[in-house]
Amino acid sequence: MTFLEGFVIVDTMRKLNIALIGCGFLGQRHLKTLHALKAKANIVAICDHHLEHAKALGRQYHVPIVRDYREMTGQIDAVSICTPTITHFEIASFFLNKGIHTFVEKPITYSLEEADELIKLSERKNLKLQIGHVERFNSAFTTIEPIAQNPLFIECHRLNLFPNRSLDIGVVMDVMIHDIDIVLGLVKSPIKDIQAVGINVLTDKEDIANARLTFANGCVCNITASRISPEVTRKIRLFTKNAYISLDYAKQEASIYSKDERGIHKRNIPIEKEEPLKKELEHFLDCVREDQRPKVSGTEGREALKVALDITQKIWEHRQNVL
Repeated sequence: MTFLEGFVIVDTMRKLNIALIGCGFLGQRHLKTLHALKAKANIVAICDHHLEHAKALGRQYHVPIVRDYREMTGQIDAVSICTPTITHFEIASFFLNKGIHTFVEKPITYSLEEADELIKLSERKNLKLQIGHVERFNSAFTTIEPIAQNPLFIECHRLNLFPNRSLDIGVVMDVMIHDIDIVLGLVKSPIKDIQAVGINVLTDKEDIANARLTFANGCVCNITASRISPEVTRKIRLFTKNAYISLDYAKQEASIYSKDERGIHKRNIPIEKEEPLKKELEHFLDCVREDQRPKVSGTEGREALKVALDITQKIWEHRQNVL
């Protein structure tokens, strides 16, 4: 069976031809994962501006390399873009214009105007545009999501070691945006107020930040993110009317505390652990093959970006007022 997608005819019964642009830390994880998904996809080529690095990966995975991503268009159905945020719009718009389904790592783009253009372009070409908010595919989150609806209060902590990468953006766009996306997907209500503080320590952008989001439905969310922590923490706590849910993304573990006439009871939630990135990229490939809407489309990516930009603006406005 085939159907027309932009300029590409996709056979739903065959493996997709996909290319990878950007072979840094995250790009290498994409490469390893796509290689493991070889039953669904052929990696046609990889591209990175560090040519020797790309050549080494090409030899390791037996994948051709190209010097310029513009050389790939006639060979591929889809592309995965893992380059610095500042380049997302240029590269993604090129491939969408060529009729190629596009996966872009988070954040979708550097600005809302660029995000809007990518969304319009994907819709006009009838192409899949998926954004890499990988925690949506974390087994712990997908397990608790049905019972975590209508939260009253949410607390998120995402603390990372200093990455020495993604330094073209601050911690809000790089780290906090994961939790912003999760919270927006759970609360499903307009944001009424944002308060935020943050400081730069090792870079010229904020390296640690805290934001408090108040939603129109009354839910309040407190989010802390750091990329200068001595240890890694990725947790979310959700309080609903009758329960408290605690989730650890890194360990893929969750528990629920509920109350009845006998008191408060803790129950560990059974979770079948899987690799989130594998589930995410497999979902993208399936959306292309089966003509489905991605769980995290350009629209969801834009919504998370808007809140991240608003928080960043609040941080620097606060800094100017206190200095």
